[in-house]
Amino acid sequence: MIRACGVGVNYGPVQAVTDMSLTIAPGLTVLSGPSGSGKSTLLRVLSLVERPSQGEVFVRDVATSALSWAELRSLRRKEIAVVFQNPADNLISHLTVGENLRAAGAQDFALLDQLGLSGSATWRIGALSGGQQQRLAFGCALARGASVVVADEPTSQLDVRSADLVLETLASLPVPAVVASHDPRLVSLADLCIPLAAS
Repeated sequence: MIRACGVGVNYGPVQAVTDMSLTIAPGLTVLSGPSGSGKSTLLRVLSLVERPSQGEVFVRDVATSALSWAELRSLRRKEIAVVFQNPADNLISHLTVGENLRAAGAQDFALLDQLGLSGSATWRIGALSGGQQQRLAFGCALARGASVVVADEPTSQLDVRSADLVLETLASLPVPAVVASHDPRLVSLADLCIPLAAS
């Protein structure tokens, strides 16, 4: 689905990512490593938010370096759902839980049962805990029909109980997911863990 071949990212003299090649396979892929190791940068490149300085990213065997920014945005909207670190950044705050799902393309609210959010369709987003918001964000990603879910440190701003609920959701996603995290519990759930070292 997504392949990176010899990807590097430079910010002036700083090499944030160096010669990285990987394939996002079915299951959960975790990019692990300390702060400054390039996890979030690589995630932005894989999700087509940022272009690499070197190398190539393929989405469904399409080489993305030749695409315009408008074409990249279109491809990202079609194939890739991004879940941000801050739960509130993933949702439309003035809509209810159900309205957020509808806006993402859900035809019904069956996803709420899968997410452990049964009965919350009429709730405002502010009534949800951080963990519930983050699980709803994954639900919205699935409702969009994305082929891959990309998440940056999805448990870092959550308490232990809320984080555990998000981990359960990640482990059960029906589409491939790639996550940047240094949470050892998330690393232990990974089908593939890619360790990155600080530069």
